[in-house]
Amino acid sequence: MLAALTAFCIWGLAPLYFRAIGSVPPFEIVAHRVLWSALFLAGLLALIPSTGGFARVRAVLAQPRLLALLTLTALLTSSNWLVFIWAIDAGRLLEASLGYFINPLVSVALGAIFLGERLRPLQAAAVAIACAGVGWRVWQLGNPPWIAIFLAGTFGLYGLLRKRAPVEAASGLFIETLLVAPLALAWLVWLGAQNALTFGAGTTVNWLLPLSGILTAVPLTLFAVGARRLPLATVGFLQYLAPSLNFLVAVVIFREPLDTTQLVGFALIWLALAVYSADLIRSARRAGNTG
Repeated sequence: MLAALTAFCIWGLAPLYFRAIGSVPPFEIVAHRVLWSALFLAGLLALIPSTGGFARVRAVLAQPRLLALLTLTALLTSSNWLVFIWAIDAGRLLEASLGYFINPLVSVALGAIFLGERLRPLQAAAVAIACAGVGWRVWQLGNPPWIAIFLAGTFGLYGLLRKRAPVEAASGLFIETLLVAPLALAWLVWLGAQNALTFGAGTTVNWLLPLSGILTAVPLTLFAVGARRLPLATVGFLQYLAPSLNFLVAVVIFREPLDTTQLVGFALIWLALAVYSADLIRSARRAGNTG
């Protein structure tokens, strides 16, 4: 429980870190995040035996189809990171938090579409209410909340594909970062050649940017620890902590405007999550009674 709570709190408060390095362009932040994460995870694999070390990494690298799948998941996570960081820099953290609120419902819908999982009545109702919330936003503002849709879609697809990839969390994330590391390194080299590299400019970002690796790897590792030991219903509740903290940071600390249109949209999403959570509780109780 403590591991899972810590993971979701880190994710929920991460916008404070990204705002602190707001002088760094989003593409450069993502490049640093990839490279420092790869270094941190390499140390993690080398020092902690329970991760399986580099033996699991070599086993994955010998499987071309699995490697291709992880290449796709790596691109999904990188693009997700980029849009999330850009949203914070653009003062649109509220919309980003909406994406992570609806992500569980997107995952349920993707499971039904691609895995043939049948939606229980309450799950179907939750998805419908969430769609109504997004529809309300489109109707009132005339444009879809594309940041929220992109974040929920990419993270939902990431979960769907990783479900099909038999790879342990730490080694899988290390391979994903390793696959996009050449792109990240090439981007930083190009910035350096253009004298546009923020890192090394003698400011506080010189020691803040390397922390991005820890900020990426630690919560994912803690989440893996918690998810393996907690009931699904508990994990389902805890995952709302991160976007809830994002929401509070956006409104209370960043002072982003929250108008009536946004509030109604969020209210519909929260109603959908309440229905979804009720279904999780009922399902867990039935499983307990059956067991």
